[in-house]
Order: sequence, then C-alpha cells, then structure tokens
Amino acid sequence: MPIDRRILYHFDWRVFVLTALLGSIGLLAVISASYRASVHNSLHPLVVRQLVWLCAGLVLMLSAAFFDYRSLGSYAYALYCVGLLIQALVLVGGHARGGARRWLNLGFIALEPSELTKLVLIIVLAHFLREKPPTGGLKLRHLIAPTIFTLPPVFLIASEPDLGSALLLMLVFATMVFAAGINTRTLLAIILTAALAAPVAWHYLKPYQRQRIVSFLNPQSDPLGAGYHVIQSEIAVGSGGPWGKGFLKGTQGRLNFLPEQTTDFIFAVFAEEFGFAGSMSLLTIYAILISHGLWIARQARDRFGALLALGIVATIFWQVTINIGMATGILPVVGITLPLVSYGGSSLIVMMLELGLLISVNIRRFIF
Repeated sequence: MPIDRRILYHFDWRVFVLTALLGSIGLLAVISASYRASVHNSLHPLVVRQLVWLCAGLVLMLSAAFFDYRSLGSYAYALYCVGLLIQALVLVGGHARGGARRWLNLGFIALEPSELTKLVLIIVLAHFLREKPPTGGLKLRHLIAPTIFTLPPVFLIASEPDLGSALLLMLVFATMVFAAGINTRTLLAIILTAALAAPVAWHYLKPYQRQRIVSFLNPQSDPLGAGYHVIQSEIAVGSGGPWGKGFLKGTQGRLNFLPEQTTDFIFAVFAEEFGFAGSMSLLTIYAILISHGLWIARQARDRFGALLALGIVATIFWQVTINIGMATGILPVVGITLPLVSYGGSSLIVMMLELGLLISVNIRRFIF
C-alpha cells in the first residue's frame, strides 16, 4: 500500500529532530554515567542497550507518525483493559529490584508496564473527554468516569511501590481534565478535597517514603541515609559551574558518589560535566518541544487529537519538572526519569512512541 504523499509533505521534522537530539544527549549522558577509565576501550553494556533501544524507538516513532491516531479511539477501552491486566501481572510475577516490583522480565528487555499505562490512560481519557463540555464546564458528576479510569492504575502502580509514576498519572489526569473545561467551583472543590486528604495519604505512606519527604525539607537530617541522594546530586550540579568540567570529567559520578546516576539522577551527571550553560541548553530543547506540542494540541482538527497531544505533552512536562526538581533538591525524590535522556528501554521506547503519535496528530490536520 503506497504512502500518502501528503503525510511525507507535512511530516513534523521539528518534533523528530528534537527527539533525536534529546536521545543523542541521553546517549552521551549514559556513556558518561557508566564510564570507567579502566575499561575505556569498550562500550559499557548499558550504552549498547541504550543505543539499541534508541534505534528501536525511532522505528516505532516513525510507525506511529504514519499511523492514523483516530483509530485509537475505537480501541481505547480494550487497550485500557489490557494495560490494567499487564500492570496487575507485575504484582503477581514481576521482577523485583531495589525493594520494588516494577518489571516483567521478557528476556530481551525488562518491561516496565507503568510506562505503557501512562500512554493507555492518556488514550482512554482523551477518548472519554472528546465530547464538548456542557455549558458552565465539567462538574463533579462528569468526572466520575475519568476518575474511575485513573484510580485503578494509580493504585496498582503505587502498590509496586512506585509513588513517582502514580503521582505522575494523577498530574496528567488533572492536566487533561483542566484542559477539557472543568467548572471553576468543581476545581476549587477538588483542590480543597486534596488538601484535606493529604494527612490521610501521609498515614498510608511507607516509612522510607515519609523519610524521603522529611529529607527533602532538610537533607542534612539524614546525610548518610535518605538525604544522601539529594546532597550528592546538589554537589554534582553545583560543582559544574558555568561551563562544566567537560565530557567524562565529572567526579561525582566517576567516583560513584552519585546514586542512580544513569536513571533518576542523570541530570546531575550532565550538569556537572556541561555546567549551567549545558543545563540551560537542555532545558531550552525541552521547552521548545513542549511549546510546539501545545501548539499541535491547539491546532488539532478534532478534540480527541487535541487531548491526546495535550496528555503526551503533559507527561513530558511533569517528568522533566519532577526529575530536575529532584536533582536540584527542589522536590522530593520519587523516582521519575528524565524523558529521552535517562537510561531505560521501556521509558525511552514508549516516550518515542508517544512523540510519534504527536507527529500523527499534526500531520492529520492537513489531510482530513
């Protein structure tokens, strides 16, 4: 079947180039985070895997770009059920690592279903909220179904435990509902309810999760325990100075002072080596991608496409905000990766798949 020339003509090269650029920066960051001078003549296995996943992600991204995103609406509920089933399987037979059961071992990749769950939730919420809101905006009764869609995956992911991904789902849900046109009184009621529920939520947090929040407020209270991550990350970010120490010349990561340096704290590795200038350049790339994604959502021809694009952009925005907030000590450590930069097959491939759908939304506004 020949490819519609209009798809090629209107292909969004801006999203593609920005994605490839961030993926390349991520590859360099993983090389640096895993570099050891004693074995500098060979690539670390983490780097090889990241490169393979990056190539696979590009293929999936292009495939999603040529795919008509409108077809997803017909399968939204089926995809949601499959996503929940896979997420539930993690709790039954998932692979445990670092005290958390978050992965399904498929042999060639340790699949993290929570990454797929993010995309599936965006699709089902976009499908449900695609109708024009009633006069005056969405009221509480209109939010019952979206809330029912959101709470099961949040509960399953929080049970792994993965508080960061569960929080991210809630933030994406809130962003999409707000953009769909929520009633002002309803919004205020939700904010008040959330504030009142905070003490109850604190009661159900695990001891180490509470300690992370306490250490965020005062890292020096437990400098060798819960506050260690934040302290070492702040040292790495601050020691980069204006221009950084240079590629492969960072000391915090090289001497293994920095924990989770290929995933949660990879921004600290990057900031130490490329300094304030490099960090601002990275943030600028993200800002361009996010602003262009919002423009695509605004220009979409249908409401489903607009909400789908918005959900994808919201995921990127909140992940970048939380991850960099963790690395700089502005936010508590909750285990969120930096999109397209942190090491990880599931997060990288699913994010590139989402960006392919973002391109699809932009392309289809020209051909229907």
